[in-house]
Amino acid sequence: MADEADNTTFEATAVGLKDSDSDNDAASLTGLVGFVSSQFVRAKTYRRNDELRWLQAYRNYRGIYGPDTQFTEAERSRVFIKITKTKVIAAYSQVVEVMFGNNRFPISIDPSVLPEGVEEAVHFDSQIPAEARDKSGEALEESPYGYNGDGKEGLPPGATASSLKLGPLVDRLKDAVGLKKGEGATVASPTYYPAAAAAKKMQKRIWDQLDGSNASKHLRSTAFEMALFGTGVMKGPFAVNREYPKWGENGAYEPLIKTVPQVSHVSIWDFYPDPDANNMEEAEYCIQRHKMSRSQLRALKKRPMFRVSAIDKALSIGEAYTKEHWEDDLADYDLASQIERFQVLEYWGEVDTEMLDMYGLDIPDDLADDGSVQANVWVVNNQVIRCVLNPFKPLRIPYMAAPYELNPYSFFGVGVGENMQDTQTLMNGFMRMAVDNAVLSGNLIFEVDETNLVPGQDMKIYPGKVFRRQGGAPGQSLFSTKFANVSNENMQMFDKARQLADESTGLPSFAHGQTGVAGVGRTASGISMLMNAASVTIKSVIKNVDDYLLKPLGDGMFQFNMQFAYDEDIKGDLEVKARGTESLMANEVRSQRLMQFLGVASNPALAPFAKFNWIMQELAKSLDLDPEKTVNNMSEAMLQAEILKGMQAQMPQQQGPAQNQMPAGTNPQTPTAGGAGTIGVGPPNVPQQEGFSGNGQQPNAPAEVGAPQATSVQPPPVG
Repeated sequence: MADEADNTTFEATAVGLKDSDSDNDAASLTGLVGFVSSQFVRAKTYRRNDELRWLQAYRNYRGIYGPDTQFTEAERSRVFIKITKTKVIAAYSQVVEVMFGNNRFPISIDPSVLPEGVEEAVHFDSQIPAEARDKSGEALEESPYGYNGDGKEGLPPGATASSLKLGPLVDRLKDAVGLKKGEGATVASPTYYPAAAAAKKMQKRIWDQLDGSNASKHLRSTAFEMALFGTGVMKGPFAVNREYPKWGENGAYEPLIKTVPQVSHVSIWDFYPDPDANNMEEAEYCIQRHKMSRSQLRALKKRPMFRVSAIDKALSIGEAYTKEHWEDDLADYDLASQIERFQVLEYWGEVDTEMLDMYGLDIPDDLADDGSVQANVWVVNNQVIRCVLNPFKPLRIPYMAAPYELNPYSFFGVGVGENMQDTQTLMNGFMRMAVDNAVLSGNLIFEVDETNLVPGQDMKIYPGKVFRRQGGAPGQSLFSTKFANVSNENMQMFDKARQLADESTGLPSFAHGQTGVAGVGRTASGISMLMNAASVTIKSVIKNVDDYLLKPLGDGMFQFNMQFAYDEDIKGDLEVKARGTESLMANEVRSQRLMQFLGVASNPALAPFAKFNWIMQELAKSLDLDPEKTVNNMSEAMLQAEILKGMQAQMPQQQGPAQNQMPAGTNPQTPTAGGAGTIGVGPPNVPQQEGFSGNGQQPNAPAEVGAPQATSVQPPPVG
């Protein structure tokens, strides 16, 4: 199926073949058609064995016996125990849970360790000279700009007119005086982080774009094929024009059209990579095979750089779809009839510059001497309906292929279906034997001596049956034989094969709901230990997702925004990081560890060494809360601390009169009869008195707002 993300970037940046109605032009492109077709046949031939592996995995998932399975005449049962489906769903669920457990797309943007092009941190210098103050002590407002002869040396140290690169904070701090590079050493020297601000804005933009393109849905489809077949493929980002509903003042429909990035899932059956590559970084080309209807092919005319005349020519030729051998196995119905579809090949990769130059494609001067360039070519019915140079900067093939388990000697990875193929066969065999034996041993087999019976009797057996006997040799004329029941032995072998399936897949049965776990798994701590040990396998899978899928996808989104949606607010030396592995730890365990660390850091002697803002943000994430809505930043935290300090200073004054008006005869140290007494209420302790723990300062003394404090503001204890 064709998806809406298949069009390229903005038309202004694309360099490709122009549309032409000339028959000679169409004939001259036969060499390019032959090149794409030959590369497609080469890739298809290479992955033939992989297709057979995928077919076997799909049959085991669906519970279907393949044509290579032969049954004897004695085998009556045809049962298929779909343990493969259970394992695949368990692996898929674990991958999805890890990647989307925090309700956030597992991609983050962080500033580089040593950012270039934007300052990592800047602060205000709180040391204002005396001559810069008026008689009242307030700082004078003075322009940092001077004039020739005023005795100044231009801008004072730390001025921000052009010396500091502030990125997204340039408008906010453009008039600041006394701004210097680095972090402030005191509370009175507030610090700003331009690089982190740029990273945060870029991250929000990418998250919004991924949510708008339903990237989570496509990623789930990719994760499913990863678990089943061993490899999942995604494509993008591409620029698409999206229509946002909007109504004017008079009720007229005035939609807003925006060009946004789009990502999509590509089925592994339609993806044909370079046979000489082991991953996408080594691939010289790849081809996606589309199965399009007439209306879908006609809709390509509206997309940028598609050749309308070539599409009309392909439509006039008619549908000519070539069915692959695996399509009958994947379909639940007979595909013997003719398929009324078009086979469209989308090629991304290297093409000789001589070939493109011969066909009239304008090659840029900086690429003319390279010998080959990356291009995007669409072919259908021997017609080139699109041919453009790769518009992405830096150059990249817009496909991401992530293996479930890495196969270092092949492009395609190994999935759960292949890992338990033999154990699935064993389980099916032992279960069929057990069922056939149970049927045979559950009934009696009779032997009848007809010479002692009256002839012509019905030989059917049922309760109360009477056989009439005639004269003859004495003895029994009806004998029964019972076969031994060995189904228990077969079921023991079935259970052993199932245990081997747990070993081969790395997905133990208790991890996806099996009950009755004995031994160490009978306790909560024991099952926790088993679950942690079982997560070792999934860690390598998530690491593959990070390296081969999320990281390239994040890089593509970052490069798209820098190339086509550039904004000064997101300018900076930033890095894309995949956070799938970090989500592997259970939220409960992570929150417990954060709370434990927070308790240790609450010690006044250790508090200066802890980053409470980061701890609170991570604690909110582990509790599935939005940290931006629940956690204050540093400036907001300081303001909140001042408010709380003022409230605490007013509380003794409000409670003082009420405490003095006590009923006569009431002991302040004795609780009342109701239990809600006034224990501990009385005059405050003084120094050298038992119970005094002060440090020589008046308790709850209000501090002067804005005055430098000797100690740092501590956040209130959590919990």
